[in-house]
Amino acid sequence: MRDDSAIGHVGVIVIATRGPAGPGEVLVKIRGGSETYLAWSETPLPRGATVLVIESRGARTVDVAEWEDPLGPEAGAAG
Repeated sequence: MRDDSAIGHVGVIVIATRGPAGPGEVLVKIRGGSETYLAWSETPLPRGATVLVIESRGARTVDVAEWEDPLGPEAGAAG
């Protein structure tokens, strides 16, 4: 069963991806909390990388791309 609700959400890689060689795991802020998904990427991504969910592969499995907030790292900081 496909779940498109994570598409467009930002997450953090918690287990590094290996590109086409294998998935990692991403923690996504969604539905008022955080959920983990298997994460596939075109290139290997290290633990701690910020990513954008770009596609759903089915139940609890997504494609991600490295993401840098266009507003900068201070965008969400109170100041």
